[in-house]
Amino acid sequence: MDLTPYLAAVRTDLEAIAGSDEATLAVGERLARALEPSLQLRLLDALGQAAQELSEQLPSGRIEVRLSGQDVHLSYTGDEATVVPTPEEEGGSARVTLRLPESVKVRVEQHANREGVSVNAWLVRTITRGLDQQQRRRVGNRITGMARS
Repeated sequence: MDLTPYLAAVRTDLEAIAGSDEATLAVGERLARALEPSLQLRLLDALGQAAQELSEQLPSGRIEVRLSGQDVHLSYTGDEATVVPTPEEEGGSARVTLRLPESVKVRVEQHANREGVSVNAWLVRTITRGLDQQQRRRVGNRITGMARS
């Protein structure tokens, strides 16, 4: 995704506000050039926040914002396959009684059947993912990679 059309739209909006007065148009053009780096950063912040919010809604994986020169790419990165440890690997297991509304129970069974695992294994994997996702939540914005100005 190229941010240039969005920045050009802001410049066009400023020109429309300036009207036909040449002095005001010149000031608007200088203002647009001065604001462009700040607007670009704000657009990247918005895309990063949107990617983070979408990632939190995914059962696994995450959405990443990647920069390549002036181009911005949103991509999905899947988590490595989660292996549900057997009780022997865990060093034992704990028994928990869980009361679910019938509608939730039916949905859990459907998801487990679709994935070809037992309800217990599906619940353990889903709970583990949820706990891991809580730990993974980011504070602030994170940018990795190379940049060129």
